[in-house]
Amino acid sequence: MNEDEKIIIGISSCLLGNQVRYDGGHKRDRYITDTLGNFFEFVPVCPEVECGLPIPREAMRLIGDPQTPRLVTNKSGVDHTEKMQSWAKKRVEQLASENLCGFIFKSKSPSSGMERVKVYDTNNVPQSVGVGLFAQIFMDRFPLLPVEEEGRLHDLKLRENFIESVFVYRRWRDTVSDFTPQKLVTFHTDHKLLLRAHSEKHYRELGRIAAKAGSDAPKELLAAYQDTLMACMKLKPTVKKHVNVLMHMMGYFKKLLSSDEKQELLEIIEQFRNQHIPLIVPITLFNHYVRKYNEQYLMQQHYLTPHPTELKLRNHA
Repeated sequence: MNEDEKIIIGISSCLLGNQVRYDGGHKRDRYITDTLGNFFEFVPVCPEVECGLPIPREAMRLIGDPQTPRLVTNKSGVDHTEKMQSWAKKRVEQLASENLCGFIFKSKSPSSGMERVKVYDTNNVPQSVGVGLFAQIFMDRFPLLPVEEEGRLHDLKLRENFIESVFVYRRWRDTVSDFTPQKLVTFHTDHKLLLRAHSEKHYRELGRIAAKAGSDAPKELLAAYQDTLMACMKLKPTVKKHVNVLMHMMGYFKKLLSSDEKQELLEIIEQFRNQHIPLIVPITLFNHYVRKYNEQYLMQQHYLTPHPTELKLRNHA
């Protein structure tokens, strides 16, 4: 993976500041444009405009069965369901060639909302139980791709999990682009601690799959590993899981650290366990010891540097 090459991400166009909304406005998200934009290259998508609707236009909403809602205009009641779905099915096939590593949707949008979109019943009563028409077709077409909404990215834990998943997906895609059994083994080895922070169960299953590299059919092997990998990444790390990984890493230094250094490290891990300090504190100390003692195994672990430190994703307690 070329660390200087930006990762390609799909995004709802209005979040970049493009004036494509029904009222001619936008919903620029400065965290996305000003921070993530330093690492991501965005492929903007506006379902309404791209399927042929004008700017400005009448606002729309979802009505009917939440499982199969209709997309209609608020006042005139014009039904754009088939038009949107027909366009969306073609658009996702075009996006398949963009090498996307994720997608950021516009929350609450009847076309692009990922979840909890309002669906109005026959009595005109809304329930936040729907999915935008384009978002649904996109997620059905790319079920393993990391996806998130801009509103949920303000939750620091959801933000970190999404961005971490994007970087993992990018490294995985680079691994399979020129596959060899050894590359799969190396990918798994370098991600062991990161996977354990997400799910011990999935980590062990991924280990069993990776152990078959070179013996099982490559296509089936890669499919099984990828399915389990992305299922693992959807499970968010917890303080307890992080502590287990930190204690496991400490074992690599048991013959190297002095008694005072061990005690200091244990105290910092305990402070993190009690959420008095953020994860970046013990991680920084471990990175120091990794370099000081040239610990080669931990030096390769993406758990210690899963994403650029400039994103400050581990700076929250």
